[in-house]
Amino acid sequence: MATGVFINKPPSLPPYPEMILEAIEALNEDNGSNKSSISKYIESTYGGLPQGHKVLLNVHLAKMRDSGVLVFWKNNYTKRDPKAPPRRGRGRPPKPKEPLPPGTVLSPPRPKGRPPKDPNDPGKPPKALTESGRPRGRPRKMTRPTGGLGEALPASKVKAATSGRPRGRPPKVKPVFTEISA
Repeated sequence: MATGVFINKPPSLPPYPEMILEAIEALNEDNGSNKSSISKYIESTYGGLPQGHKVLLNVHLAKMRDSGVLVFWKNNYTKRDPKAPPRRGRGRPPKPKEPLPPGTVLSPPRPKGRPPKDPNDPGKPPKALTESGRPRGRPRKMTRPTGGLGEALPASKVKAATSGRPRGRPPKVKPVFTEISA
């Protein structure tokens, strides 16, 4: 007894690959036949098709394309010509793979992403100061007091006093109109 998928199709229908090849030969288009024209030809030739005809056609077209019976080019299916050179797709062709010698054990591929942290790792050592004892980078800007000896300025005046100008865009100067008496 055969175990597999049984499809409800009338016994008078030939297998799908035969119907597809017959449709491509009968349509005899220069650039090949697209899926809809193949489907219409099969529907008009063989009347009683199963309900999942479109799905079955897609599956068999894909199988025939993958096995090399059909060539899929610019949304059209054609029969493979044994004399014609294989058509190249877009982009760079893949590198040829060299066969491995027998008995070679392949290591599993490296996982993507950052490796997880070791839970037993104590962590980073404390930051050490440089030889001079100063921290790295540009030194902080020191504010210059503008008042008398020992006076402390509020924070708002310190910022304005450092550059000599207030922050932001200066106000627009409005022209002054004078009346001329004649």
